[in-house]
Amino acid sequence: MSQTRKKTSSEGETKPQTSSVNKFLRGSKAESRKENNDLKTTDSQPTNWIQKTAPSETAKPLSSEMELRSSMEKYEQFLQKLGKKAVNKCLDLNNCGLTTADMKEMVALLPFLPDLEELDISWNDFVGGTLHSITQQMHLVSKLKILRLGSCRLTTDDVQALGEALEMIPELVELNLSWNSKVGGNLPLILQKFQKGSKIQMLKLVDCTLTSEDGTFLGQLLPMLQSLEVLDLSINRDIGGSLNSIAQGLKSTSNLKVLKLHSCGLSQKSVKILDAAFRYLAELRKLDLSCNKDLGGGFEDSSAQLVMLKHLQVLDLHQCSLTADDVMSLTQVIPLLSNLQELDLSANKKMGNSSENLLSRLRFLPALKSLVINNCALESETFTALAETSVHLSALEVFNLSWNKCVGGNLKLLLETLKLSMSLRVLRLSSCSLVTEDVVLLE
Repeated sequence: MSQTRKKTSSEGETKPQTSSVNKFLRGSKAESRKENNDLKTTDSQPTNWIQKTAPSETAKPLSSEMELRSSMEKYEQFLQKLGKKAVNKCLDLNNCGLTTADMKEMVALLPFLPDLEELDISWNDFVGGTLHSITQQMHLVSKLKILRLGSCRLTTDDVQALGEALEMIPELVELNLSWNSKVGGNLPLILQKFQKGSKIQMLKLVDCTLTSEDGTFLGQLLPMLQSLEVLDLSINRDIGGSLNSIAQGLKSTSNLKVLKLHSCGLSQKSVKILDAAFRYLAELRKLDLSCNKDLGGGFEDSSAQLVMLKHLQVLDLHQCSLTADDVMSLTQVIPLLSNLQELDLSANKKMGNSSENLLSRLRFLPALKSLVINNCALESETFTALAETSVHLSALEVFNLSWNKCVGGNLKLLLETLKLSMSLRVLRLSSCSLVTEDVVLLE
């Protein structure tokens, strides 16, 4: 976790004072590590990260050990009041019910946190309208790497102030502005300061009411984000109209590992547009196109480039109104994704009588851990094919067959899988018309 580092005395400070301060710091530190499915942030600095002097020329330096101790006590009292503990280089106030007074108190502490790398004030309604008080202090926390402002009721003034402040934190690798409706229509104001060579790796803009114009701007911005690994634009239903621009920009993000376009108003034509970009996304691990109901029919002639995603581990196509022709096309592609670990085809009712070949060929996916195929109107033949395939899925941990009535009375077909599987942890059979014989098998 944190690595130890030699501590040097400040100019003019006596050794006894340094020892005393360090002793106090050691008594109050707390460490933790946070992991993200695709990104990891590790601490490499000591936990005595509250500095003796503020990093601004206008801030008054702490003149004594007593003042240092006072600032630290205020910081710990502030966290304790909110039910939080001090964590090395991280200020996590997510869902703390911050008041306006709390915001002022937090802002007053920022000058003493120059080594701060993570700031999370998501899900705090009172942040909205006050963000400028934080952005004015951004130059004091220039080492910031993670900034999360999800669901903060940001105003137009807030997002404009944020845009002006982002250039003050050049080390930023994660920006989360999800669930802030005022981001929509104002995305250029926020991200215009991002320049070529930006270190941003994760950009989350879920349910931000993004407009088609925002999508066009984002497409033009993407080539500058060479380090981008995670892009989540889910639940922005108007960006489908600017998908051409976004897809063109994606061709320049060769390091992208996660692409989420859940419920983005995608159409049949969208599949062809994205298909042209897939060949440039060789590192992609997760692709989510779910809940785009107009996507159905789009895979018939435009799924060939999916096979280029050799490292793909997660494919989510649930509730996409897949047609029989879509399923036929995907039958030629999905079994070739040898690293696939999670496949979600649920809530595609038209695939019920046309998926026998696809389900049979899933046996060629040795790494598959999760198969979600609930509410697909499976028929007896398709369920039989699936049951025969499941025996070969030795890594399977999650198997969801809920809302497929054909399972009832036929669960015995899965008996061999249930007996032989060493990995299966979750078997979901909700509303499957199970009969007494089926229940006995599960005992």
